[in-house]
Amino acid sequence: MMEAVNAFLLGFPALFSIVNPISGAFIFRAVTDDRSADVRAAIARRVALNALWVMMGALWAGSYVLAFFGISLAALRVAGGVVVALSGWHLLNAPEQHEERKQEQAASAEGVEDIALFPLTIPLTTGPGTISVAVALGASHPREFAGLSWFFLGMSAAAVAMSALIWFTYHYADWLARLTGPTGTRTITRLAAFLLLCIGVQILIAGIEDVLRPLLAAR
Repeated sequence: MMEAVNAFLLGFPALFSIVNPISGAFIFRAVTDDRSADVRAAIARRVALNALWVMMGALWAGSYVLAFFGISLAALRVAGGVVVALSGWHLLNAPEQHEERKQEQAASAEGVEDIALFPLTIPLTTGPGTISVAVALGASHPREFAGLSWFFLGMSAAAVAMSALIWFTYHYADWLARLTGPTGTRTITRLAAFLLLCIGVQILIAGIEDVLRPLLAAR
């Protein structure tokens, strides 16, 4: 049971930091501003569900797909940790530019009838960064079969919780905009970026330990 709790406590902050649903809610609000309240609510539900499938697929199958191509878990953890840490570093230093790029990506699709999958789910909510984080998290599963089910239970719960939070923030985007204001949004974004940086470093350390363990054991 504790393995599931530990997996959740690792997975949820990592997913929250890279998805950043609060800042995403403001983009969602801008993209769907010309639609009725009922349509916006329906789109919010669909985006949350789509995001859940993306995260679950990356968590459960991502590391095994890479293993099929001969990429070791150690290499995946090292590469994933670097990618996650760099994403957190860039977002920590320039969160406004990061969100402006997302705004520009969404602007070209504002007239499309169905925007729930593209661009609101991919790449704005669960883009390459989220997929990389989810794959790296899934690759950190224990080697012992006994703890494997608890690990993926905790990670799946983190993905479900993240999906629920995406729905909540997108559904109540107008209320969040009034509540946080521009200063609050920037503060939350930077805090999430710092957490993402720390999580990336932790994943990188785990990968380095995997690389060094056989070398140290051989001595």
